Amino acid sequence: MKDLFCPLPKALPRRCFAFGQSIGSYICSRKLSASIEDLLSSKLNVISIALEYGFEYEQSYIRAFKKEFGLTPGELRKTGQIVKIKPPLQLFASNRYGDGLIFGPDIVMVPEFHVVGKRHILPLNDDIFTLVPKIFNQFIVNDYKNIPDSTYPDFIYNISADAGMGEGYCFIMPSIPVKSLENIPEGYDSYTFSTSFCARFSLIKSDNMVLDIPSAQEMFKKIDDFINNENQIYFLERKITIDKLYGYDYDNNLKLWEWFSPVIKKTEMN
Repeated sequence: MKDLFCPLPKALPRRCFAFGQSIGSYICSRKLSASIEDLLSSKLNVISIALEYGFEYEQSYIRAFKKEFGLTPGELRKTGQIVKIKPPLQLFASNRYGDGLIFGPDIVMVPEFHVVGKRHILPLNDDIFTLVPKIFNQFIVNDYKNIPDSTYPDFIYNISADAGMGEGYCFIMPSIPVKSLENIPEGYDSYTFSTSFCARFSLIKSDNMVLDIPSAQEMFKKIDDFINNENQIYFLERKITIDKLYGYDYDNNLKLWEWFSPVIKKTEMN
């Protein structure tokens, strides 16, 4: 069976202090979480995956999976829903920010998805915090309504990565998720994000918040703390990052900002 969790302390209490559940329940959650990668990234049938992760029967795996994530393995394969997984034992902190909360990272499995939008190459300097909201506003007002076959029109995604022009530049692509890449309008770009384990940071507020420089700086400070924590068991790849904005409008207001980046366990690095 695959290595599913880090070694547990010898004197760990019967009820897991980090997640408020018994050790047996925690271990079962870790098995189910680890099985998602095979479920989404391979063509193995469900019974094979169940046996691989220590379940004696297919139905017992399916029942446990639905109890853990709210949907069956087959439904997850069909819908591509993002699900929160049970990470190796550690505590995740949260920080107050005004009347809101920044929290994370959650370790989640993000299934493959497609987006269509408009790509922009920007210099990596202080002006980027001013340019990005303007680019998003232009996309909201003029562009996103021209994209067909959207799956979740209330969500605006921003794909960020190296621009391939040497240091000092990046590309950003405000976009919306689509069912397929068969109907890309002229002048638009596409991107496919492969199934990946990701660290997810979230910023929420009691009222619609403004996507401004202080908000962004607070979010990225939290991310930097995660990266620089020597005791953190995950390495943030950050080759590609995703901003997922819910309820975004042309006044820079939004209800929820989620930031994702692929991660790997440090023990798995070469």
